[in-house]
Amino acid sequence: MDYLKKYVISFRGLQIDVHHFHFVIDRKFFESIEYADIADGTVEVDVTLDRHDRMLVFNFDIRGTVVVPCDRCLDDFDLPIAGTEELIVKFGEKYEEPSDEVVIIPETASEFDLSSYLYEYIILMLPMQHIHPDDENGNSTCNSEMLERLSRKQIPKDHDPRWDTLKNMKIK
Repeated sequence: MDYLKKYVISFRGLQIDVHHFHFVIDRKFFESIEYADIADGTVEVDVTLDRHDRMLVFNFDIRGTVVVPCDRCLDDFDLPIAGTEELIVKFGEKYEEPSDEVVIIPETASEFDLSSYLYEYIILMLPMQHIHPDDENGNSTCNSEMLERLSRKQIPKDHDPRWDTLKNMKIK
């Protein structure tokens, strides 16, 4: 958990102005996140903090690769990710999250931890399916041995009588 302290921004001493931060997210970051779906990767994050009197506006430019298992062959592969996000942090009486883009923190706070937001943004940039990309000829780059095993697996084409009863039921 101490490793994640490098993703905490102390804003009390910052002037009302625009400030820039650069973070590199690596295996140690993902290992520090409890129950992380990603085990490894190298992601660079440029953060622009626009410090106002009553709020902080964080803009994130995220780009890099994460290692994920392929949904088809189960081998790990590097999946490129890239995107931008914005987070508005307002000051109030107590901590609240009125929306995904707005967070309210206590007036007494002097720092803000970005680690959970960075992880969340990376997860949200992943596609629904994680499949090895095709090569320049349009051929799959998945583990060929696994694809061969899958193609040999017979899918039963027999009629399943358990479904007949449901097919015959009609709503009147």
